[in-house]
Amino acid sequence: MSVEIKEYLEKGAVVLDVRTQQEWNEGHIAGAKHIVLNLIPAEVDQIKAWKKPVIAVCRSGGRSGQATQFLKQNGVDVINGGPWGNVAQHIK
Repeated sequence: MSVEIKEYLEKGAVVLDVRTQQEWNEGHIAGAKHIVLNLIPAEVDQIKAWKKPVIAVCRSGGRSGQATQFLKQNGVDVINGGPWGNVAQHIK
């Protein structure tokens, strides 16, 4: 898992945090994009417009897993980064 995260970060991936606004406010990865999970379908065109690979994160990996599945079905190059803290430790 962490090897994949590292590879994606090296490719210039965007970290997409799908947690609630309250969770985001409590702490997040600097430079990450924040789109709450239930808004992902409405924002899929915006996400595609980034033209970058995506690492989805949340608190435990469940919601980011759902976001990853949806985005993959819509042609986005995405992996589930799991808990945002896991990905944060790979960012310098």
